[in-house]
Amino acid sequence: QVQLVESGGDLVQAGGSLRLSCAASGTFFSIRRMGWYRQAPGKQRELVALIGSAGTAGTTNYADFVQGRFTISRDNAKKMVYLQMNSLKPEDTAVYYCNTDPPTVWGQGTQVTVSS
Repeated sequence: QVQLVESGGDLVQAGGSLRLSCAASGTFFSIRRMGWYRQAPGKQRELVALIGSAGTAGTTNYADFVQGRFTISRDNAKKMVYLQMNSLKPEDTAVYYCNTDPPTVWGQGTQVTVSS
C-alpha cells in the first residue's frame, strides 16, 4: 500500500505557474505507475497525467487539455511525484490528487485556483 500527501496548490493568475508535489510512503513505490488527477467543483474526477514505473524510463502520458502545458516527473529515491503546471487557465481550477494507476486510496489533495 502506498500512502500519498499532496502539496503546492495555491491561488494564481491565469498564465502563471505552479509546481505540485506528492510525497509517498510505503513499499514498492518505484514499481508503481503514478498519476495526477483533478476534480473541479460539480465535475467528476479526471486523469491529468501519468508517469511509468522506474522500469519504463518514466514514460509519460497527458490528457489533451494539459498537453504541452503540464509536466509530470518522479524521484524514486525520494518517493516523490511532481506536476509542473505552466500557462494555467481558469478551467484548471480544481483539487489535484496524486495516486497510483489504477488509483487506490485517495488523499486530501491540494487546491489549485486560477483567477482570470
